[in-house]
Amino acid sequence: MATIAVFHSVLGVKPGLLEAADMLRSHRHTVHVIDQYNGRVFDDYDPAMEHMEGIGFGALMASALAAGGELPPGFVTLGFSNGAGMAQYVAANVPAVAGAVMSGGAIDPAYLEITWPQGIPAQIHTTVDDPWREQEAIEAAAAAVAAAGGAIEVFDYPGAGHLFADASKPDEYQPEEAELMWSRVLDFLSRIDG
Repeated sequence: MATIAVFHSVLGVKPGLLEAADMLRSHRHTVHVIDQYNGRVFDDYDPAMEHMEGIGFGALMASALAAGGELPPGFVTLGFSNGAGMAQYVAANVPAVAGAVMSGGAIDPAYLEITWPQGIPAQIHTTVDDPWREQEAIEAAAAAVAAAGGAIEVFDYPGAGHLFADASKPDEYQPEEAELMWSRVLDFLSRIDG
C-alpha cells in the first residue's frame, strides 16, 4: 500500500480533509496530513489568503519540503488547491517520490521553479467552472509531467466547486464528483503500489 503526504488548501486542515485521510487509511494506505498552519483553520477565503500571505508562499514550500524529507522513499504527494502546489513542489524536490495528485488546480512549474522528475506520474482534478481555475497553469503542469515521461491524467468535472471533494465545505462540495475523483485516486494509488 502507498504512503501519502496530504497537503491542505489555503483554508487549513478542515474536517473534510481528515475524513478523506481516514478513507484512504481504510484502504490500507499510510497517510500523513501535513498541517502547515499548526491547527489554524478558516471557513472563508479572504482571511485564509491573508494568513497564507503572512506566512509567505516560499516559507510554506520550505516547510512542505522539510515534511516530505522525513517520509520514506516511494511516497505519493496529494494536495488541494494551494496544497496542490505543495504536492508539486515536494514531488519535484524529494528523491524517489512515486507520484502526485492535485485537486482544485495546479501551479505552473515555471512559477515554482521546478523541473518535473523523470517518469513520475500525476493526476489533476478540477471542476470546469471553478472560479479559481487557471487553465494555462493546469496545461503547463500536465505538459511538464508528460515531457518528463510521466503518465498524466487530467480530469475535468462538471460544476464550480473549488474544493469539490471536501464535505466540510458545503457551498462547494459535489458528492458525485467527489466519489468519482476518489475512485480515480484509489486506482492511481493501486497502480503505483502494484
